[in-house]
Amino acid sequence: MRDLYETLGVPRNSSADDVKRAYRKLAQRWHPDKNPGDAKAEETFKEITAAYETLSDVDKRKTYDQFGASGGTAGGRFDPNAFGDFASQRGVDLSEMLSDLFGRVRGSGARPVTPERGADLQTSVSLSFEDSLSGVQLTIPVEKEAACAACNGTRAAPGTSPMQCPDCKGRGVRSRNQGFFALSEACTRCAGTGAIVETPCAVCAGRGRVPRTKRYTVRIPAGVKDGAKIRLPGRGGDGAAGGPPGDLFVVVNVSGSQRFERRGDDFIVEVPITFAEAALGAQIEVPTPDRGRVRVRVPEGTGDGRMLRVKGRGAAVSGSSERIGDLLVRLRIQVPSSLTRQQREALERFAVLDGGVDIRAGLFT
Repeated sequence: MRDLYETLGVPRNSSADDVKRAYRKLAQRWHPDKNPGDAKAEETFKEITAAYETLSDVDKRKTYDQFGASGGTAGGRFDPNAFGDFASQRGVDLSEMLSDLFGRVRGSGARPVTPERGADLQTSVSLSFEDSLSGVQLTIPVEKEAACAACNGTRAAPGTSPMQCPDCKGRGVRSRNQGFFALSEACTRCAGTGAIVETPCAVCAGRGRVPRTKRYTVRIPAGVKDGAKIRLPGRGGDGAAGGPPGDLFVVVNVSGSQRFERRGDDFIVEVPITFAEAALGAQIEVPTPDRGRVRVRVPEGTGDGRMLRVKGRGAAVSGSSERIGDLLVRLRIQVPSSLTRQQREALERFAVLDGGVDIRAGLFT
């Protein structure tokens, strides 16, 4: 058998207060309520509790110091109960000591209810491409649960009240003896609430809460992106037992544009130009997402697919009232599907001058 002083981690000359402090520290660490389902923790707690029951009693400690682990039994193991019941002799309830650590005292009355934060909720809104650029204020409906008005959240039918659970006496927990200590577990009859409802409220079916539709105003900022989340603090589910409410998250779905492609805070637009404009250079007008049209200079000798940047003609940058993205203009050279006689003759002359090819003869000169 392991030495009791070693079990508590104290020397043999420790005072009673030293023994008590060591036990409290170990009990707080290894108590089964803090280590649910841990067989090692339960066994360790049994050992330190048995050690404390012996070393905290003057007579038992003296006998143990004199005879060691063989004292009190013929089987070679020290029996802390061989010299009388520890609790009856000392008038000490270990659960009273542990109540300071775990907040539970046998027979202390109703179990304290811990406030709980409400659940976070999520909803979505759909915006047109144009509204996403300018921003908009919307009123949105949100389905959430609220206290039942018929029973005021008590779960009991009007005119009746919840009753104290007879099994746990309103504590919400029941004790299960395990040798030197008692394990506390949730009362199965009242599901840990400490109260039972004999006549449930018909409106909420005894739940104490009913679904309600509430409406909230949300401001969608200019330049919002598809899939963005906007948080409304305190607009989520109601808290329990006085706890704070959760938050509401609004997911923004932005419809696409047939003309503009969004890339971050920039927009891309494709603009057709003629072969002559690409070769000679030109001034052209291009559309912007929300500010009409703007003139852009096409450099001489521009190739197909070249990108021109127009500063400050994109989307508003999220979180900034001044920064704005850019408009990227992708130039596409258009080849005419048919030519007039004069256009054909002009291109044939250009081909000869440009590459020495006689289009009419089909020969290299």
